[in-house]
Amino acid sequence: MASIPVIVKHQGKKHELEVDPTSTGETFKYQLYSITQVEPERQKIIVKGGQLKDDADMSKLGLKPNQVLMMMGTPSDSAQVIEKPKEKIKFLEDMDEAEAAQLEGATPAGLQNLGNTCYMNSTLQALRSIPELQEELLQYSASSSGGSSSSASTSALSSLGLGGLGASTDLTGSLRDLFKQMSETQQGFPPLMFLNALRTAFPQFAQKSKDGHGYAQQDAEEAWSQIVSLLRNKLKVNGEASEKDKAELSWIDKYMSGKFESTMECDEPAAKEGGEESVFSEDLFLKLNCHINVETNHLRDGLAAGLKEQIEKRSEVLGRDAVYTKTSRIARLPKHLPVHFVRFDWRKDTNKKAKIMRKVTFPDELDALEFCTDDLKKLLIPVRDKIREVRKEEEDVERARKRQKRMKAGEENDQGPNASKEPLQKKKDIAKAKEDAKKPAEDTEMAEVEYKTDAQIEEERAASILAAKKEVLALVDPKMAADDGANQTGLYELRGVITHQGASADSGHYTSFIKKQGPKDPKTGKRKEEDGKWWWFNDEKVSEVDAERIQTLSGGGQSHSALILLYRAVPLPTVDEDVKMADS
Repeated sequence: MASIPVIVKHQGKKHELEVDPTSTGETFKYQLYSITQVEPERQKIIVKGGQLKDDADMSKLGLKPNQVLMMMGTPSDSAQVIEKPKEKIKFLEDMDEAEAAQLEGATPAGLQNLGNTCYMNSTLQALRSIPELQEELLQYSASSSGGSSSSASTSALSSLGLGGLGASTDLTGSLRDLFKQMSETQQGFPPLMFLNALRTAFPQFAQKSKDGHGYAQQDAEEAWSQIVSLLRNKLKVNGEASEKDKAELSWIDKYMSGKFESTMECDEPAAKEGGEESVFSEDLFLKLNCHINVETNHLRDGLAAGLKEQIEKRSEVLGRDAVYTKTSRIARLPKHLPVHFVRFDWRKDTNKKAKIMRKVTFPDELDALEFCTDDLKKLLIPVRDKIREVRKEEEDVERARKRQKRMKAGEENDQGPNASKEPLQKKKDIAKAKEDAKKPAEDTEMAEVEYKTDAQIEEERAASILAAKKEVLALVDPKMAADDGANQTGLYELRGVITHQGASADSGHYTSFIKKQGPKDPKTGKRKEEDGKWWWFNDEKVSEVDAERIQTLSGGGQSHSALILLYRAVPLPTVDEDVKMADS
C-alpha cells in the first residue's frame, strides 16, 4: 500500500512526512519525535474523530494526500536532542585509498621487497610500531637539523614512492615521508626513497651479491643499529636539554636509551693485593644483548650473561696483560627496550656468519628489575608489586563480571543457597558463618546475615581499585616521575619481534610481528583493551595471527626465530577515568 504524504503543524512550523497506512499511531508519533524531539507520550495529534491513539490503524483514518494535521506538545527537560551529524557519514565504498587506510582496524601497509631488502622492511615495520617516534618524525625538517631541503621535483617523486631516483640523502626525512606514505595505503609500498638514502648514508647496505646479480642480503640488527644511531643525532626533543652539557636532548636518548653502571676488576687476586682498585664507569646503551651458549634456555639467562663481560688488558700492577671482568647493572630503563638475540657468530672456516640455532624462550612480560642496580630496585620494587596487586584485583573483577553474565544467561545451574552470589560475597558469608559458629548458641540465633546487592559489591570494588591506583602513583619517586621517557614500573610488555629464517645472516629471510593496538575510545582518545592479535609483516604481504604464533619464534631450527624483541614499558595506572561497572 502506497505511503500518504501529510503536513503536520506544530508551534508555527510545518513538517512534511510520509505515513505508512499499514502502521499504527505509535509509529507515526515516533516519526514526529525524530523531527520535533517531543516524546510520543507528550504528543497530542488531532485527527478526524478526536485525538490520535497509539493503537490506531492509520489505514482507517481516511487520510488524504497533503492533508494538514495539528500537533500539540513540548519536549520534556530530560529529552535528548537529536542533532544532525557535524560531518557527513561516509561509507567504505565511497572512501579513497588514504581514507580507508586510516580507518580503525584497517590492515596496515606492507613494504615491497626491492631485491634482498627484507632485512630493511622488517626493521622499518618494527620502528613504525613506536607511536612516539612517528609523532616526532612528523615535526622533523631537514633544514632545521642542518641538512638540505629537497627540491620540488624530488618532493613530487617522493609522493609517488619514487624518491630513490635522485632523492635527498636525508635518511631521517626519508623515514618521515615513508611512514606518512604507508599510513595512506593498504597496499605493498615500494620504499625506494628510503632505500636510496640508507645506501648513501651506510654504503655497506649497497654491497652487491657474490654472484653479481643484484644486492647482497644484510643483517636486520645492523640495519636497526645504524638507523637508530643516525636518528639519535638527528631527532632532538624540543625545549629539553640534558643535565650535563645543556645541549638539546636526543629523542632516542629520552625514549630508547638506558644507562649501565659498571665495575671492572682484575680476576687475579695478586692485582688487588698489589693495590689495584676497581674501575667504575657509566655507559649508555641502545639495546640489550642476549648472549647464547650451551646453558642459555631463556631470555633471562642470555641477558644475565650479557651483563658480565671478560676483557683482556694490561695490568700496571702486574706489569703484564691479565683478564678483567666487567660487571654491569642497569641504572636507567628506557620506555622502549630493544633486545638483540646474538644468534650470528663469525665462522673462520666458512668466512661468513653462522646462525646459532639453539631454542631460547622469551616472555610476553619482562620483569627487568633483576638486572638493575640496588638503588633503582629500591625505587621500582614497591611500584611493580603494587601494580601487580591492582592488576590481580582487576582480573578478579573481570572474572566475576563474566561469571555473573553466564549466571544471568542461565548457563550455570547451581542450586545451593549461595548460587546467585558473587565469589567475593560467598567468601564473606563463609567467613561470617565460621565466626558465628564460635559464638554461644543464643547469640547465633539472634544474628542475621546481611547480604549486599550487586551494585554495592561493584561500588566497593571500584573504590578499592581506584584507591590502589592512587597508591601506586604515590609510590613513584618524584625524579623518576619527571622522566617520562623512562620505564617507571620495571615491567615491559612485548610489542614487536623481528625474525630470521635460514642458517646464516648472508642468506635467509627476515619478517616482523607487531602486536595490534586496541581501538581508540572516541570520547577519551585512549586505547581500549586489545584483542591479543598480531600483524605479521612478510614484505608486502600482511596477515593477522594469534598470540600463540609468537611463542613459536623461540628458535631451535632454521624456521622463523626471534632476532630482535621490542618491549614497551608497562605504564603507570591512570585515575582520571571511572572504573567500569558490571553490565546490568
